[in-house]
Amino acid sequence: MSMHRYPVPAADAPLVVFDFDHTLYDGDSGSHLFKWLIERDLWRKVLALLIVPVFGPMIAWMPTRRRGISAFVWVGTLGMRTVADFDAATDRYVAAHTDAIKQRLLPVALDVLRAHREAGDRVVIATGAPPELARAILAFVAHEDLPVIGTQVGPKYGAIGALRHCHYRMKMTMIRDAGFSVPVETAYSDSSADLPLLQAAQHPVVVNPKAKRVAMFRRVLPAGTPILNWGCPGRGGDAV
Repeated sequence: MSMHRYPVPAADAPLVVFDFDHTLYDGDSGSHLFKWLIERDLWRKVLALLIVPVFGPMIAWMPTRRRGISAFVWVGTLGMRTVADFDAATDRYVAAHTDAIKQRLLPVALDVLRAHREAGDRVVIATGAPPELARAILAFVAHEDLPVIGTQVGPKYGAIGALRHCHYRMKMTMIRDAGFSVPVETAYSDSSADLPLLQAAQHPVVVNPKAKRVAMFRRVLPAGTPILNWGCPGRGGDAV
């Protein structure tokens, strides 16, 4: 499949934004990557176990979740000096787990993504994952040319850390800063962390939400907002 098979979107074409994790990909791609980075070395695994009592509980509580995750990212990337080092490690992870990653890409989601591209829409991936990870995974399905806006990383405390997290309201800021005009025509996401994006979209679509979040989405989003399940086992939404 050629990366040039889709029409080039016009400057005023509808803007369509897809989240990545639990939307196009069944799971948390960043967690899978960082777990692998930690498990590369025995000393990293030991260090991760040592910090679990302090930073593990932080992940479960939303106000401290980013701090908790950052600690384990630090363990996994300790010794990396540049973003290029991190991107190279990311590419090695993807290459080593090709079959498992392909199985996590959701066929229904990819069909919807493809339909928007064939219609000439301006399609953007906006994710809390590192952009190189999303780009490398999308290359499996010939969408590597799509713009990916993700968490910006850089050197931090002798490792690699998040400098600008593509999350909640910051995701909308980063979409605008990347040169994509608002309003968003259509937005697809599973997460309450993307409420600013979903509420800004003229046509929000909730996909693969946690079952306990469905009532909240119905309350805060316009009546009739589709809440769908694109094939994520254990997640809520109407089956497609």
